[in-house]
Amino acid sequence: MPKNKGKGGKNRKRGKNEADDEKRELVFKEDGQEYAQVLRMLGNGRCEATCIDGTKRLCHIRGKMHKKVWIAAGDIILVGLRDYQDDKADVILKYMPDEARLLKAYGELPDNTRLNEGIAGLDEEDDGAGDDYIEFEDEDIDKI
Repeated sequence: MPKNKGKGGKNRKRGKNEADDEKRELVFKEDGQEYAQVLRMLGNGRCEATCIDGTKRLCHIRGKMHKKVWIAAGDIILVGLRDYQDDKADVILKYMPDEARLLKAYGELPDNTRLNEGIAGLDEEDDGAGDDYIEFEDEDIDKI
């Protein structure tokens, strides 16, 4: 049997996620950068996002974030625009849900931007389900 010469297995690669709970300073966009909302993940470290300026771009997740910061559809991200390719961009930063709410409050994001914050987005759909309730009177039940 071969000797184990490595430093560990799969769990060592994952590492500790210590930076998850600490508060960080809110980063605003600079020139050459734009806010965007992820439409869908494409795989291979890429995603399709709609920028705030209205352009749909193919975004590449940079290596520093790859397999460390998980991006899902509906997330607000900061992308770096490319001078030579207008339809492509690079993901610089993913905003946490509370940071995205702050950006919207500061007026950086337009009011029509929908922030997906887990269960909060489902409340509107539940209101429509209440319309299916039908109330019968006694004489209607007798006819059945």
